[in-house]
This record gives sequence, C-alpha cells and structure tokens, in this order.
Amino acid sequence: MKSLMVILAAEGGHEPSPLAVEWIEVVLALVVFGILFFAVMKFVVPSFEKTYAERTSAIEGGLAAAETKQAEADAKLAELEQQLAEARHEAARIREEAREHGAAIVAEMREQAQAESARIVEAGKAQIDAERQQAVTSLRTEVGTLATSLAGRIVGSALEDDARQRDVVDRFLAELEDADTVGKDA
Repeated sequence: MKSLMVILAAEGGHEPSPLAVEWIEVVLALVVFGILFFAVMKFVVPSFEKTYAERTSAIEGGLAAAETKQAEADAKLAELEQQLAEARHEAARIREEAREHGAAIVAEMREQAQAESARIVEAGKAQIDAERQQAVTSLRTEVGTLATSLAGRIVGSALEDDARQRDVVDRFLAELEDADTVGKDA
C-alpha cells in the first residue's frame, strides 16, 4: 500500500477512478470462475442429482408401499367388518335359539306343574273319599249302636244278638237314605 501511495504521489497526486478496471483482473476472474464452474458442474451437481434421484425414488417407493399397505388395511377392515356382521348374526341366532329353548323349558315345566297339580288333586280326592268312607263306616257303627240301644230302650227288648242288631241298623239306615233321596227330589 505504501508503494501505491508513493507512485500516486509521484504522478501528481491524484488517485485512479474506482470504476476503472484492470483487464487482467477481469480475465483472471473469468478464468477462476470458469474453473470453479467446471468443478461444480463436474463434481457437485452430479452428486446433487444423484441424491435428488435417490430421494425421489425413495419417496415414490414409499408412496407405493403406503398405497399397498392402505389397500391391505382396507381389505383387512372389510374382512373384519364381515366377520363382525357374521358374529352379530350368529349371536342373534343363538339368542333366538335360547329364547325358544327357554320357552320350551317353561312350557315343559308348566306341563309338569299341571300334571303334578292334577296328581295332588287326585290324591287329595282319593284321600278324602277314603276318609269319608271310613267316617261313614264309623258313623254307621256308632249310629247302629246308638239306634240299637235306643230301640232296646223303647221296645223294651234287648237287641244283643249281633246279626239281629246289624239287620236292624241296615234297615234303619236304608230307610233314612230313602227318606233323604225323597226329600232331595221334592
């Protein structure tokens, strides 16, 4: 820088214009720019192109894989929905079968209950008939004894003979039954 100042001082002291360009510097700058441009085009740009192509193919491959996976997922979803519909249909069928089976069980239990009720009623009627028959027999015996005793007192003769006593009681009861049926008919 001092040498430039010394030269300028020797020439008269005025400085060259900042817009004045040395042609050698322009040529040298163009040569360096050309070499740099060539190096960038030869080494850097192909590397960028290669990376760009790899990324593009990776993205396209990823998109294709995503579309394939989406199609598989849609197919699986449709299959699961069909299985769910079949399961719901099967559950409805099982519920209906259970309802029918329950109704059949209720009907069977109702029939069994009615049969048991009829059996109990028949057993009760048979027991009542047996007890009534026993009561009638017991009453006949007591009425016969009382009637014989009363008749013996009234008639004055003792009816001690069992055969005679039975005949009198049977005749008396037959007359009572005849009188009872005549009274009911009237």
